[in-house]
Amino acid sequence: MKDMKNIKTKRLITSALPYVNNIPHLGNLIQMLSADVFARFCRSRGYETMYVCGTDEYGTATETKALQDNKTPRELCDFFYKIHKDIYEWFGIAFDKFGRTSNEECTEITQLIFKKLDENGFIKEHVTKQLFCTKCSMFLADRYVDGTCPKCGAKDARGDQCDSCGTLLDPTQLLEPRCHTCGSTPEVRETKHLYIDLPSIAPKLEEWMATASVSGRWSQNAIQMTKAWIRDGLNERAITRDLKWGIPVPKEGYENKVFYVWFNAPIGYMSITKQLADELAAAGKKSFDWRKWWLPSESSEKFEDGAEIQLFQFIGKDNIPFHTVVFPCSEIGSGMDFTKLFHMSSTEFLNYESGKFSKSKGIGVFGSDAVESGLPSDAWRFYIYFNRPEKQDYQFTWSDFQEKYNKELIGNLGNLVNRTLTFTAKNYGGKIPDGKKDEALWAKIEEKERRVTELLEWAELKDALHEIFEISDICNKAFQDAEPWKAIKENKQAADDILYNLVYAIKDLMILIQPYMPKYSQVVAGYLGKTIACAKYGESDGDGALTWDDLGKFGGLSDIGETKIYFSRLDDDATSTFRNKFAGNQADRDSAGDASKEKKSKKKEKKEKKEPSVLPVGQQADFFNANIELTVAKIVEVKPNPDSDKLFIETLDDGSGVPRTIQSGLRAYLTEQELLGKSVIIASNLAPRTMRGVESRGMLLAGDYTEDGKAMVEVIDVSWAKPGTKVVLEGADVSAAKKAEITGDEFFSVKIESVGGTVQVAGKKLLADGRAITMAKAVDSEIG
Repeated sequence: MKDMKNIKTKRLITSALPYVNNIPHLGNLIQMLSADVFARFCRSRGYETMYVCGTDEYGTATETKALQDNKTPRELCDFFYKIHKDIYEWFGIAFDKFGRTSNEECTEITQLIFKKLDENGFIKEHVTKQLFCTKCSMFLADRYVDGTCPKCGAKDARGDQCDSCGTLLDPTQLLEPRCHTCGSTPEVRETKHLYIDLPSIAPKLEEWMATASVSGRWSQNAIQMTKAWIRDGLNERAITRDLKWGIPVPKEGYENKVFYVWFNAPIGYMSITKQLADELAAAGKKSFDWRKWWLPSESSEKFEDGAEIQLFQFIGKDNIPFHTVVFPCSEIGSGMDFTKLFHMSSTEFLNYESGKFSKSKGIGVFGSDAVESGLPSDAWRFYIYFNRPEKQDYQFTWSDFQEKYNKELIGNLGNLVNRTLTFTAKNYGGKIPDGKKDEALWAKIEEKERRVTELLEWAELKDALHEIFEISDICNKAFQDAEPWKAIKENKQAADDILYNLVYAIKDLMILIQPYMPKYSQVVAGYLGKTIACAKYGESDGDGALTWDDLGKFGGLSDIGETKIYFSRLDDDATSTFRNKFAGNQADRDSAGDASKEKKSKKKEKKEKKEPSVLPVGQQADFFNANIELTVAKIVEVKPNPDSDKLFIETLDDGSGVPRTIQSGLRAYLTEQELLGKSVIIASNLAPRTMRGVESRGMLLAGDYTEDGKAMVEVIDVSWAKPGTKVVLEGADVSAAKKAEITGDEFFSVKIESVGGTVQVAGKKLLADGRAITMAKAVDSEIG
């Protein structure tokens, strides 16, 4: 490989800031893990590298969650920040700094950029009418208001919309409005808000984008989405909110307002860089000027002449416009020469089994689940990268996890390492034999290594990993063809040669795989008496640490230490156990208690060996009509499960005359008041399940959607139907008998989804009392 030590290009790397108010699932982890691979590659390649990320902590969701949990916003953020940090450390993510947007540095830089935007005439003031709670002494953001819908009369409409009829609302339109916090009646008052004038910045944005999108090789998806935003017309966008938890607005008359979270969150990338510099200085260590990376023209420190800072940002597809339009407009409008986006690596969604990973509904494998799984963190890293959803959504299933883990990770790479090193150690007394370089073999290996490097230079992580595994496959075939177990007896030099070449190939593979599987690669490199360079910003590696520059080089290896099996195979029983353990949603699993309680409870249940699967579309309607019973029920009482911070216990009127109790994992995302009195749909013949000592008789149906890049949940609302009303497919017999009890697998064998806002199964609408069921926000979502 080409020596990169004197390269002038600098790599500044960010990954989407995870929202602080819950535990991240594997889908959320993709961006941080992806950026980690790229940062590790850049360091090994010789680029001066800075990788920053952190928790996104301000906003309405944090205030609401804190109120719900009887904590201050700061206490809530402190609590979840530690959970996030511990999970990312377990996964081995090598941030140069994992910080927080609630730090003083974020306040300082956000206010600086705002002042510059204001000075340059890009901040506009508009007077609007907003509800004010005299008891709480605060203006109420839309989610802080409940009331009666002026269109359909539903009593539980929110300030932003009525879930019953789907009408989008302004809080001032609600009849009989009430403060969500205290229940008192607010009054209408005029309030001022500040807006960033995106239309006026748009010409400069387009000029910048025309060059940046080409030099940075933006994906067509990113270009098209950005152009669509511009084509449809950029609007002035509010940047202030009437909240308490946020960054203060440094402008007269706005002392009681804070900045909208979307405005300050991307600035968090800058502030976390400064946070690292400030912490190093406070600790008496060598620090740096944060502006060296983000505002080089104004920095007291300079990179060498001709240095180029390339900003690589790793995000989900739903966050693209915020990084190609909104954040760059803030930078451009400030008039300051901030480092702007160079290349964006965006992904599609990682889905889970028959549905979606959902932070809001707790569905899927969460970071804490992976930590407790007993599998090495590099096993999870491997699977996520091997199937990284770069061009289309990817479905996580346990059968696929088992297959890829056993076949590729163990059967290919692990097999090569174990068979080569074990055979060499056993037959050569732990010494690596002298041999002759196999030019034909290395021509294949080096061609693949060049391709891996080319792909990683542009963050094509999945394809690069597949190329690495192709190298391993080539080497396995070479081992098999050489038959060293025979050659060592019949032609020892041939055995010496193949083992010599394969040991050095393993050395190369560990350099290549280190960005993906840092712990495993260091263990195997240790068998060869080596370490792999992985020093973060301001740190240094020990002498002899292997870097990208050592690919293809021979020499320096002499002995093989004692080896051990690092990854153990997953058999069908273990896979089935994982599938059962992570069935349902995270709140349900949390409610099962510790591992011993869960094991005891499972002994009472019939084990499902067969993986749940969705029926062919042509069979789903008939199966639904014969088996799945959905019933309208009204929530008459909601209370937290005292033994879980995720579960609500809901008492329902299901029309039977006997109260029904269910539990849902919505406590982290909806308040009791948002659920109380709502007419919902439940899977009423789903087998009962005991969670945290309380039996749950059914499941509440809801859908996912995103808002400003944040995962949200919408509970299906059927306020027009009486409790006990059966929900059926159009054309079906309402009185038809259903199976008395069904399993979770049976329920999820039918795909219930919201298509364009209409809830349906296999193209047939779901009806309650003859009326089609619709979703106002989860308009294209799987329902579960």
